[in-house]
Amino acid sequence: MPKRIAMRITDTRRPRAQNLHPNFRWTHLRQTLSGLLFILPWIIGFLVFTAWPMVYSAYLTMTQYDVINPPTYIGGANFQQLVADPKIPIALGNTLFYTVLQVPAHVLVALGLALLLNQTGRMSGFFRTVFYLPNMTPPVAAGILFLLLFNGHNGLLNKALSLVGIEVPAWTTDPSWQKPGLILMSLWTVGASVIILLAALRGVRQDLYESARIDGAGWWSRTWHVTLPMISPSLLFVVISGTIGALQTFDVTHTAFFGAGSNSSYTNDAVLFYVIYLFRQAFEYLHLGYASALAWILFLIILAITGIQLFISRRLVYYEGGS
Repeated sequence: MPKRIAMRITDTRRPRAQNLHPNFRWTHLRQTLSGLLFILPWIIGFLVFTAWPMVYSAYLTMTQYDVINPPTYIGGANFQQLVADPKIPIALGNTLFYTVLQVPAHVLVALGLALLLNQTGRMSGFFRTVFYLPNMTPPVAAGILFLLLFNGHNGLLNKALSLVGIEVPAWTTDPSWQKPGLILMSLWTVGASVIILLAALRGVRQDLYESARIDGAGWWSRTWHVTLPMISPSLLFVVISGTIGALQTFDVTHTAFFGAGSNSSYTNDAVLFYVIYLFRQAFEYLHLGYASALAWILFLIILAITGIQLFISRRLVYYEGGS
């Protein structure tokens, strides 16, 4: 077939969009403007409350600023002070210790509860609500509740342990037990992750389980070779979001150990997390330039850890689309 005839046939088979729809460009522009209009509140909120504060915070890292006086440019002095600050290794160590223990515990408890809920029938909705309700508790109330439940003398947890003959630790005063107590307390708000993983479990194809049963696979084998790979994207989301949250842990710990009503003996270095130290530098000592430098270092740490998790997930996470 001659080349010109082939080109003509191709042109007749695939007519241009504007020939079919004279107002195509205007319709497309109108739809684009409508979409932008709908997300305009979010765009304004992002620019005002996220983008601009980040840009201004980056500027403050190079200044000495105490809110009262205008910022004074000091170059990289804040980062030099950060390297020499003896509290930084303590705060980072506490935060990493908390994260390494809290995130796996959070994921395992959430996955276990989600697997149990996946076996329930009509009561599933009730239990989903029950598990999620603790997430609605204000963090300040959770911090006070921590002191009441984990009190070394008359706390509810220690009373329950003493009934079975277990020697009760001083969760709130013993530095070696303060972080484990906070990790246990954090599992109280595992409900959001339970709902996410339960939704992923409900989406697993049943024919995969039937094929595994035909091949003689038991419950554990089906869970390991079918369930976990199929819900691995949701597990990755829970791990990453949990890691970011753990690295920024603040509210419950600050309320329990550093709040206005806390005992001064509680304010020790065992629970001095990175964000708590950042907060104290910014709003107690009014070192906002130094606090901004601390915040950007934390941002880079979170960015690096998240990048490592995403890189490792390439070999561990299964996407049904084939990627």
